[in-house]
Amino acid sequence: MPRLVRPLFRAVTYTRWLHLLSAAVLAFVCAMIYPGLSRPSLTDWLLVYAVPVPLLVVAGLFPATRRAEGLQARLLLFPGGHTRVAGDGEEGGVSVAPSASWRDRARTSGWLLLRLFLGLSVALLSGQLVAVSLELTGAAAGNTPETVSVLPTPGPGWWCAALIPLPLCLLLYVVAGAGWLTARASLLLLGPSAAERLAALEERTEQLLERNRIARELHDSIGHALTVAVVQAGAARAAGDPAFTDRALDAIEETGRAALEDLERVLMVLREAERPASSRPTLQEADRLLDSARASGAKVDVEVRGPLGAVPGPVSREGYRILQEALTNVLRHCGAVPVRVELAVDGGRLLLEVRNPLPTGGRAGSGGTGSGLRGVRERAALLGGRARTGPLGDEWQVHVDLPVG
Repeated sequence: MPRLVRPLFRAVTYTRWLHLLSAAVLAFVCAMIYPGLSRPSLTDWLLVYAVPVPLLVVAGLFPATRRAEGLQARLLLFPGGHTRVAGDGEEGGVSVAPSASWRDRARTSGWLLLRLFLGLSVALLSGQLVAVSLELTGAAAGNTPETVSVLPTPGPGWWCAALIPLPLCLLLYVVAGAGWLTARASLLLLGPSAAERLAALEERTEQLLERNRIARELHDSIGHALTVAVVQAGAARAAGDPAFTDRALDAIEETGRAALEDLERVLMVLREAERPASSRPTLQEADRLLDSARASGAKVDVEVRGPLGAVPGPVSREGYRILQEALTNVLRHCGAVPVRVELAVDGGRLLLEVRNPLPTGGRAGSGGTGSGLRGVRERAALLGGRARTGPLGDEWQVHVDLPVG
């Protein structure tokens, strides 16, 4: 379809026309105040435009007016597939929030005045062009009807029939152009304010942070459980000892049960966004991590300094996950090796350090994607702390420093 005629076949052109004509209701009110507007003077037309102005300025000061105009603009200016242009939270879209500042009120009043001007102009021009088309129809039939439009029309003649579609085509293009202009103006005057855009950005940031947190939770919890299960199953098969196999199965069962509890908490967050998840494990429950690592064959030596119970909940929970990821990496990449764990609460800081010998001919973490260690650094950064991971001499070190104040 040629681009020139494409707007004439789009439904949005006519919904925008309806939006413009709805503003012309004020013209009929003014016509009742000023009788005889069928052939008005220039002064009469100026009064038609001027009388509603104070009313619209006052109406724009009410916060609910902006919401009502935004909803109407979305419905008529951006219907159907065009709604995505004015979607929620999109920069430059049409807002449906009430006015929150005097700037919003001023923009709403400006929008109402612009809508009045464009609506009345299109309504009056539509009437004039339709009148011209009717007069041409009468002239083509040889009649000389009373002139209704202010636009000049030719005298009677059969050739006037060829001119009948011209005013109607002009009307459609005027409507399409005025509708496009109205839609663009609505994005400018009814679009989100700077405060609304900032709030939307903050909400989007919170959503991304929550998604990253859930991803870390699943990675650390499920990854730890699967790593323990794989290591225990391999060790039980290699040992060929029924007693060791029983202990390995007990460790796999306990770790799997804990992972299922963590998974249920994460799924609860996904199902009920407004409901906080149940309390996650803290460093006071770190013994089950250490026992799980020992059951997998690692020789874990732990040193605790300071009261872990005094560590705030968010810091303690993140510290638990960091310790879990560090032990998981040891089991996954180094196997049953000696592990040194230090937990210290001192001077308003929580210090967590995990050290283990590097595997012969490689280094810990060389076979993974690095997402676990990246998660450790992200957790520390979100709490205002620091994390250092990497080889230190012939050992692999995970050192985390978190504020507890």
